[in-house]
Order: sequence, then C-alpha cells, then structure tokens
Amino acid sequence: MQVAGTTVVIAGLGVSGTSLAQVLRERGAHVIGVDERKPEADLKSFDEVDWQNVDYVMASPVFNPRTPFIVEAQRRGIPVMSEVEFAWRLRVDNVRTGKPAPWIGITGTNGKTSTTEMTSAMLTACGLDAPTAGNIASGDMSMSLSRCATNPEHDVLCVELSSFQLHFTDSLELECAAITNIADDHLDWHGGRERYAADKAKVFHRARKVVVYNAQDAQVTALALAAETAEGCRKVGFTLEPPEAGQIGIADGWIVDKSGVAGGSAESPRRLAPIREFTHLAEPDGSLYPHLVADALTALALVLGHGADLDTALAALREFKPGGHRIQTVAEAKLADGTVRFVDDSKATNAHAAHASLSSFPAKSVIWIAGGLAKGSRFEDLVKNQAHTIKAAVIIGRDQAPMIEAFASQAPEIPTTVIDPTDNATVMDRAVEAAGNYAAGGDVVLMAPACASMDQFVSYADRGNRFAKAAKTWSEVHGLH
Repeated sequence: MQVAGTTVVIAGLGVSGTSLAQVLRERGAHVIGVDERKPEADLKSFDEVDWQNVDYVMASPVFNPRTPFIVEAQRRGIPVMSEVEFAWRLRVDNVRTGKPAPWIGITGTNGKTSTTEMTSAMLTACGLDAPTAGNIASGDMSMSLSRCATNPEHDVLCVELSSFQLHFTDSLELECAAITNIADDHLDWHGGRERYAADKAKVFHRARKVVVYNAQDAQVTALALAAETAEGCRKVGFTLEPPEAGQIGIADGWIVDKSGVAGGSAESPRRLAPIREFTHLAEPDGSLYPHLVADALTALALVLGHGADLDTALAALREFKPGGHRIQTVAEAKLADGTVRFVDDSKATNAHAAHASLSSFPAKSVIWIAGGLAKGSRFEDLVKNQAHTIKAAVIIGRDQAPMIEAFASQAPEIPTTVIDPTDNATVMDRAVEAAGNYAAGGDVVLMAPACASMDQFVSYADRGNRFAKAAKTWSEVHGLH
C-alpha cells in the first residue's frame, strides 16, 4: 500500500489510532486526527472534516458502522478501514526471510487473549520472534499492530482480533486462524448475531495453512466448514470430548490428535500428553478449567499448523502462566473448617465467559460476585444453568436490575446481597466482606461478573486489582494465623 501523498482521517486517537498516525506520517501521508477528548487532535469534530480531500478513514472500534461520519465517508466512496486492515496492507519484509511475517489470527467471544498468549509463548520457545498484537490491551505503542506489522525483526505475529476490528477488515490472508466460540455480545454494535458472526468469520477466509474451530459450537463449526480457504488448508476442530476424525480433544485424560495436525488420524490417533501435566489448566484438586483447556487446544493446533516442533510446544505450554484477571487465585483464608479461596476472573465480562468460569467449580461451592455494566444483556439462562454451582451471590454495579431479576425468577432460593452502588471507592471492599460472610471452608469467592466494568472501575484490570486487594485484607483479618 502506497500512502505517500494521501490524506487519511484517523477517527479516535487511542493507542492504535495514534500509532497508525505515526506510521502513516513516516510514509509521507497527510494525517488528520479527530478526537474530541484529545488535546493533541487536529480536529475536535467530524463536522470540521473537508471530505473532498480525504482518501482513507481509519475508524476506532468505538464507532459503530452507523455512525454519521462513517456513513458519510462511505456515501462518498472513501474506504473506511480498521487499523488491522491498514497494518496488513503496510507490512514490510522480514529481515531473515525476505517476505512479510505471517499472521496467526485469533477471534471469538471469549478466550481470545489466553489463546493468543499461549500461541506466542509456544512459538517464542521454538526460537521465533512472535509477539502478541492487535486487540490485546497494551499501552506500549511499539507493540501496536501497525508497529508490529512494520517491524522487519518479527518472524510471525500472534494477533488477537475483535469483531469490531474485523468489521472494517477485508483483505486478510492469515496463515493460521481460529474462532474460539461465538455467543451473544456486542450485538447492538453489529446489528444482530448473524452480522456479528459474519465479521468473526472473516478470519477464516483465504487462510493458508490451518483453520481451528470450536467443534462443540455449531455456529463456529458451520462457519469453518463453509470457509473458502487456500488450497491445502487444513480444518481442525477442537473439543473437550474424545475427538472424532479431523479433531483434537481430550480422551482418558490425554490430549489426543485425530486431525493430522500433530500426526494423528481417525485410524491412528496420537496421544500427545496427559492433561494433568498442564497445571495452569486445572484446579488444585485436579478438576479442569474447561475454557482454559479449550484455549490451550486451540493454541496448540495453531502452532502445530504453523509448523512448530511438537515437543518444544508442549514444553512451553506446560510452563505457561495465564495473564492477570483470568481464573487467578489471589488470596486464601484458612478458617477453622478449611480454606476459602478468592479467585479473580474479572476478564469474564459477559455471560458466556462467566458460565465457563462458574463451570470450573464443584456444586454449591461458589460465592459469586456478579454484576456491573450489563450492556443490555440478560442473565436468566446463566443463573438457571449455574444455580447448582452457586451457594450465594453478591451483586455489584450500577445496572443491578438484570442480575437481581435473574436470581428472583430462576433461583430465588439462592441467598443474595445487593451492594449499594453509590460509593465506587469502597464497592469492592463491601462486596468482598459480604461474600466472606457466606463463605465456609472449601468454598470459592469468585469474581467473574458477567458484565463490563466501566460503571464503577477504570477497567476490568482495575476491578480485578481492587478485588485482589480486598480479598487479601479479608484473609488477613478473618483467617487463622
């Protein structure tokens, strides 16, 4: 893509927009940054844009496709593209191969970040410069996707892709691609579930080596089987059940390949490793975290599809530690009748992710801290399906009605405490204190809110950090010493 002499409007000057603006200016483009909240922006309003002289628009994910300036640009025939699309078109050759670094792309409603991090860790262990990039939250401008794509030192990019980014992305040809799952999320932005799924499915189009799909998700499976990929591209399903032909899964406590990606087949399955060796995928009692196992299978299939050494990849996966705020034990309190654990899964920002988190624990063992910014979601199905796991619930957030109504209609027998939302500074301390009042030895206080965090916290990370701090304080006060 030649951008010298062109005029590009950057809509939104977050990390990705600011980074792309720098990259484009270095290549001779005239960049107009528009952001009403940033003092460094060239313009504060899209009403000030001279559309007659604009060649391209980069839209931040904060703007949905029906935003007036996007509609106006498209009406004028001006291409509207994501940072991902720009980064793909601006790629440079790798210093060792003389060709652009291939991309491994991961999308899905949940599990994207863990899968991307595992993929990067395994490829790095194999001696490749393989950073994570894309939708993974980072304040490091040098690790933005546009910077990574134009860095000749990188051998392969492990790219987390959101549905927002994919909507305005059309020319990707990923080497390996995965969809972890699809559940209702961001439907208001996309205009419905089918459009949301269609944007996710873009990762599969023209994939070269392997597409990895959730074989236990009917919609993802259908998208994978219908995808028009490059000739010879392998399609690998992952499952938490014993795998069928073309799949990688779990059988008799082992990771088993019947897809060919690790040398196994339907006629001659290959057992790769006992799942118990991967301690980050299981509870201390050995019971598995289903969603982390699924992420690990996805990442393993991706790196093997890329051509990674199996033994090296498995060794790296054994050593992998999940990032913060994903099913992370942050405190333990020893009581007279046993130990109470406090588990931070603040990254569970929707019902699908919270369901996966709750499913990791035994019956009636969880005191669940839930709630936040519901984004129009309902939680009746979640509460009904996980009522057998939940011992009690503590409801936080300013948008409490959907969670309260779900418990009232689906599990009125479960005791709940509703936290007064008026004081953001103390909300988590009060929530943890209330949860501790329900806890006994062997229980888990799980903060997997099923909601976004911005109503009371800076981010899901801030929410998780404040939970960890409150949990440690509670443990010090109430635990035996």
